[in-house]
Amino acid sequence: MIAMLLFQWRLPQASNFAPMVDRLFDFILWFSIISFLIIVVGMVFFLFKYWRKKIPEDKSAYITGHTKTEMSVAFFLLVVVMVIFYWGWIDYKAMKTAPEDALEINVIARQWLWQFQYADGKMLTNELVVPKDKPVSLIMTSQDVLHSFYVPDFRIKQDVLPKMYTNVWFVANKTGPYQVFCAEYCGTSHSQMLAKVKVLEPDDFEQWQMTGELPEGMETKVAPAEASAAVSGAAASTQGEPLAEKGKTLFSNKGCTACHSVTGAAGVGPTLKGLFGHPVELVDGQKVNVDENYIRQSITEPQSNMVKGFQPIMPTFKGQLSEEEINALISFIKSLK
Repeated sequence: MIAMLLFQWRLPQASNFAPMVDRLFDFILWFSIISFLIIVVGMVFFLFKYWRKKIPEDKSAYITGHTKTEMSVAFFLLVVVMVIFYWGWIDYKAMKTAPEDALEINVIARQWLWQFQYADGKMLTNELVVPKDKPVSLIMTSQDVLHSFYVPDFRIKQDVLPKMYTNVWFVANKTGPYQVFCAEYCGTSHSQMLAKVKVLEPDDFEQWQMTGELPEGMETKVAPAEASAAVSGAAASTQGEPLAEKGKTLFSNKGCTACHSVTGAAGVGPTLKGLFGHPVELVDGQKVNVDENYIRQSITEPQSNMVKGFQPIMPTFKGQLSEEEINALISFIKSLK
């Protein structure tokens, strides 16, 4: 009952990570409170016990310290700190590794809005629709400056960086709308960079995917092309096309087929079949894993990731592709399993 009264202000635990974060927070909080009380009570006790007016100065013992006590306290605090570190590391690893069956959604942060790209081609502005009890992986990048995707009720926060991808995942365990904030100052309208995560029952989510209709009180709309001036004409014209299909079209239109095969056959450049998620060896002998950041850098700065056995002849597409188009190309390459 006391704990319930003390923590009645706690935010809803609306994701699988919320109880994990709260348990560690509670441990640190209660350890700090108990330590504080011990120190204060000890200070008050010794303040009155050794009050100078009660004990003549010539009878006061000269205290030089107690090495065993000091070392014991220091060792105990070291153990507590290491327990907190290990506990936090275990939780951190769990929060960084998304399950393989997670629903992947691309997130593009802009001054001052959030855009969410789904594999089926839907694009929402400032509204993220996800199913309850299913892992959701967000692959995020920024078009301009540093942002941070923060959902307090989920206990998740991840910086969103320009020119690279960061990831965060979660399993929402309660239906309803939840507030999204930008937690890094990003300009004059930073405080207005808000969005909603709308968590639906699995059946309602499937219905929304097929028809675009949501349960009463949770309505949302697919973002129109004019929702942001940053959405390019190409992105607007294929907004309803599945992301991988759009990437396939771009792959052909940009001339990528001249050097890269999608069948596993050798070409001027490495084949893209089965490339994603596997290591490749670079010309300097270093082995790197092919992920979203590797592919993005290979598109915009191809000479920086030269695969061993191939010549540095690929042109850069830096500044020629929008964030939506890069996401589409990556989605297509990931589909070539």
